[in-house]
Amino acid sequence: MRLPHLTLGRLSAAIALTGAAVLIPAIALAAPGGAATPAHTSAAASRCRTGSLTDWIGLPGDGTAGSTYYMLELSNTSGATCTLYGYPGISGVGGGGHQLGSAARRLGGWTELPLTLRPYSTVHVVLQVTDVSNFPASSCHPVTADGLRVYAPGAYASKVIPFSFRACSRRGPAYLHVSVTLGGTGIPGVGN
Repeated sequence: MRLPHLTLGRLSAAIALTGAAVLIPAIALAAPGGAATPAHTSAAASRCRTGSLTDWIGLPGDGTAGSTYYMLELSNTSGATCTLYGYPGISGVGGGGHQLGSAARRLGGWTELPLTLRPYSTVHVVLQVTDVSNFPASSCHPVTADGLRVYAPGAYASKVIPFSFRACSRRGPAYLHVSVTLGGTGIPGVGN
């Protein structure tokens, strides 16, 4: 599967036009010393807990025929090194935090590697949001989502990122897909 490429020029222009097109916490701009590394290069660290992570999404997404791709970033905001491995759990949520439709399905094509996140470093996943008008209205029941519920890989607690998009309220149609956790930030030009 070939994913679209966000160019730095396109991202810079979008930021200039909207003033807040990318939600970038200060930790994403940390010095390169905070980079995520393969877990085997660092002393054993415990799994990253939900409370030690800040989740954020790069806007705007990159649209293709029928889908838009976003970079969903997971930043270690604790003072301790921790590890992540595998796929996060992601679903759309409506009012009151109720799940909308089916949870995200996994995108293939990447190798699962354990990643060590030093304090204030960031990793990312690719999030594909399918245009729900591709599904029959009777099986999808399209609505506007209020956010994304994100479970970090291996976590039992979640966080909700405010994010408005069209979603299916009925289970069945796969309108969300997510990649394995990948090292570094996914937004071009944002240092790690």
